[in-house]
Amino acid sequence: MSTNVIYGINGPVVTVKGATSLSMMEMVYVGEQKLAGEVIKLDNGFTTIQVYEETTGLKPGDPIYSTGARLAATLGPGILDNIFDGIERPLRDIEKQSGAFIARGASMSALDVERQWDVTVDAKVGDVLQGGQIYARCPETSIIEHRCMVPPSVSGKVEWAAPNGKYTINDTVVKLRLDNGQLYELTLCQRWPIRSPRPVAQRLYANVPLITGQRVIDTLFPIAKGGTAAVPGGFGTGKTMTQHQLAKWCDADIIVYVGCGERGNEMSQVLNEFSSLIDPKSGRPMTDRTVLIANTSNMPVAAREASIYTGITLAEYYRDMGYHVAIMADSTSRWAEALREISGRLEEMPAEEGFPAYLPSRLSEFYERAGLVKTLGSEEGSVTIIGAVSPQGSDFSEPVTQNTKRFTRCFWALDKSLAYARHYPAINWLNSYSEYTGDLERWYDTNVGEDFMRCRTQFSFLLQEEARLMEIVKLIGSDVLPDDQKLIIETAKVIRVGFLQQNAFHKDDTYVPLKKQLLMMRAILYLHKRSVTAISVGVPLSMILETGLFDRLTRIKYDIPNDDLSALERYPRDIDETISALSQR
Repeated sequence: MSTNVIYGINGPVVTVKGATSLSMMEMVYVGEQKLAGEVIKLDNGFTTIQVYEETTGLKPGDPIYSTGARLAATLGPGILDNIFDGIERPLRDIEKQSGAFIARGASMSALDVERQWDVTVDAKVGDVLQGGQIYARCPETSIIEHRCMVPPSVSGKVEWAAPNGKYTINDTVVKLRLDNGQLYELTLCQRWPIRSPRPVAQRLYANVPLITGQRVIDTLFPIAKGGTAAVPGGFGTGKTMTQHQLAKWCDADIIVYVGCGERGNEMSQVLNEFSSLIDPKSGRPMTDRTVLIANTSNMPVAAREASIYTGITLAEYYRDMGYHVAIMADSTSRWAEALREISGRLEEMPAEEGFPAYLPSRLSEFYERAGLVKTLGSEEGSVTIIGAVSPQGSDFSEPVTQNTKRFTRCFWALDKSLAYARHYPAINWLNSYSEYTGDLERWYDTNVGEDFMRCRTQFSFLLQEEARLMEIVKLIGSDVLPDDQKLIIETAKVIRVGFLQQNAFHKDDTYVPLKKQLLMMRAILYLHKRSVTAISVGVPLSMILETGLFDRLTRIKYDIPNDDLSALERYPRDIDETISALSQR
């Protein structure tokens, strides 16, 4: 029987009075129903615990049970094609046990302990294994091989290895004789504290882009594998849909999608879409390389705070196997609100807008777990973090957005006016930026085309010039502008509508390969160049517009299929013939 009992209850925060044997960050079970909780504060007189479940019904005097361990994630085969809550409880299994709603105190293994996996044991008797080395592997899904790794702090000599065959996650497959003489048994799974980053051998220079197939991102504001990006936007600007597109089409090996405080219908939409979507690279269901963590807005607020750490821990685990992982956090504002609520319950001194003073450090701890690394097992893997931010009233000056900007190198600012005009992705090209363009320039030159970054720079210049000229037009009208400046506005319109705007429901426009993106940029810029020449010799812009060339280039994204780009290479010739005919009149 527990000797620790509840003294006070304040929402999800429970206090114990007097001296206890509990330690900081220890996982505990609270009350007769054994609700999961975590020790978050120790002082002379009180121990404070945050409970990850609804505390209704708890009362002073109820027992608290110590586990002696930190809040940790179970890591092993069975994570993919699964959906967990914020503290890694399997929601499908809980549904079978308690129905549509999670019963309080529901407790079951995160992974299926009865399922047998077809395991290949790589370790041989006499091998010396270090932390991070792979000792066994099994097909977790049809496209992802699960690689069982020695825990980072363990090393020793293999004294026994099981033959290849079928095993459950708790079966011992390798026995190590540690340096201190103890025998250590390796199963197919391990546990890792979610608030502690998994160690790596070396952090590498992130110079390979995460290809998303979304033109505004790949071209204007690219992100590197192992990079960080923020997607801020008010209600209705398409944050969730943008993250859905990235999750579906980016070239990461594995997707971790964290629904942190979002509406339940949005998470159900993710489930329905991902289960029906076929992965374009493998031809298999998208869920075969996806894990979902659902902590919706009606779930306990404390578990919402933990869900971000659970997601990043799962991502780091697959990174250590040598995979490139992308984690979508939707949204970090709801996570920050959970911090604010818990901080208020703890009666801590609030900082700006009521958020705790440690909000920046918590955000930095999360985003700094991204990176391209050399793992302890000498593999190369990465974790890319893309976090949505939901500023109230689209106010980007609020604390979560401003602090997120400090720790991310990509800023994809969603614009309400673009979203309401049905321009998706609604990423504002004037307010957004990427600090990865210089790092990725060599990769683009080598793998796409030597003029890719030059075309990108010209696009950015034309869009900036259009913004400047439109200020003049708003004041005194467009008639006062000379033709060369009107041409900039027309070209920028083609860039905005024909290039940056993308249709997620069109088979050739939902995902666009980099080669097509480059050819589209070349064609648009070539038309602009030839039009500038024609205007310089007296051809009116109105005559150039009447040829329909600008409208034709706007339709390129629909007219040219992704699997046959040869037609795109004919556009420069057609432009030459049409403009030359005008010049000869």
